Amino acid sequence: MPRILSHAGIAMAMVFSIISNLAWAQSSTPIKVMTSIKPLQLITQELTKGVTDSEVLLANNTSPHDYALKPSDVRKLKEADIFIWVGPGLESFLEGALKESQNALQLDQYDSIDKFVYDEHEGHEHHDDGHHHHGNYDPHLWLGPAQAQQMAKVIVDKLSQIDSKHAAQYTANYESFVEQLNATTEKIKQQLAPVKDHGYYVFHDAYEYYEQYFGLKHLGAFTVSPDRRPGAKSLIAIRTALQGDQVYCVFSEPQFTPAVIDSTTRGTKVSHGVLDPLATDVAVQPGAYFQFLQQLADNFTQCLTR
Repeated sequence: MPRILSHAGIAMAMVFSIISNLAWAQSSTPIKVMTSIKPLQLITQELTKGVTDSEVLLANNTSPHDYALKPSDVRKLKEADIFIWVGPGLESFLEGALKESQNALQLDQYDSIDKFVYDEHEGHEHHDDGHHHHGNYDPHLWLGPAQAQQMAKVIVDKLSQIDSKHAAQYTANYESFVEQLNATTEKIKQQLAPVKDHGYYVFHDAYEYYEQYFGLKHLGAFTVSPDRRPGAKSLIAIRTALQGDQVYCVFSEPQFTPAVIDSTTRGTKVSHGVLDPLATDVAVQPGAYFQFLQQLADNFTQCLTR
């Protein structure tokens, strides 16, 4: 009898050992973090350093303004432990798929993130594109250093909540993020100071957070949204402005190559630059988000200097 009990005890011990090993394996598996667009991935990657890597849904050089969700995308959304997106004002293609989602972090729902409401800012009274129907705010939050820090705090709090054993690491990463952000923006402020009063036009109205933060002289945009054609009145007004000497540069974007910019600037002395709001050619590596901010500063400086 004692032998039987002994074998039973050994068997039970083995079962408990297997269960505890499985539990340990599950608990040590890094959480799966995914973002909608690359700039959000660059921010999130700084915050998950030493814990896990973040993935991105949209491929390089793909605009969230005109993207169509695929069945493979839906599978990816369901597999993620946390999916980070701005909101339907930017990624309208995600609204239906994420309606019942328990793992989605929608950044535009947080009051702690400062958003520019179009009607409250001069020059935006005419906005009636797709963004208008989703709160009428500028959804390009990642382009503002202040908003990037606010978003980082929201993301870190959520990561710490769903992966509490790494909360200290997430917090340390956030503090490092803020430190690097401050150092980068101070450098950029000094760099852009000589060209702050040099006027320019952009392809689509995406850069207000960056422009307001660094005090740049935005004169206007060809279109409020890249999926909307510029109006004839806007083009005439821009063409007229380009005849003078107040416009230093017209910026296009790598995601869109509109002939309208070439035709409008033809015959003028205005410089042509490129701004990439989606960080297309920035490698995903430590410090990449700060490289992205610096890249924008370099592009502004180069085109606005005569």
